[in-house]
Amino acid sequence: QVQLVESGGGLVQAGDSLRLSCAASGLTSSNRVMAWFRQAPGREREFVAAISIFDSTYYADSVKGRFTISRDNAKDTVYLQMNSLQPEDTAVYYCAVQRRGLVLRAARGYDYWGQGTQVTVSS
Repeated sequence: QVQLVESGGGLVQAGDSLRLSCAASGLTSSNRVMAWFRQAPGREREFVAAISIFDSTYYADSVKGRFTISRDNAKDTVYLQMNSLQPEDTAVYYCAVQRRGLVLRAARGYDYWGQGTQVTVSS
């Protein structure tokens, strides 16, 4: 059974930083792409960042230069370092895994999801 468990969310002020973690278990595919999405109230879930099996990284334009995705294969964990947070970054952040090695920006292309962690940025 695949499980993705996110942690690290919280309430911060504009300009602050947070580091999200997503610990995966039960994954058998070695071709996995791991990604972060976010969903704000009343909005669709949107792509934030992804890291490929070759450690290539991809970002939404809105977070490029502020967020960094990384992974620790030994721990089967993916991280999202978020710097210079702004109120518009407020959302529930979800970790996702895609088993076929494809870096996709559409949420429907991902196979497994975590439960989400809330990030709230006050102005």
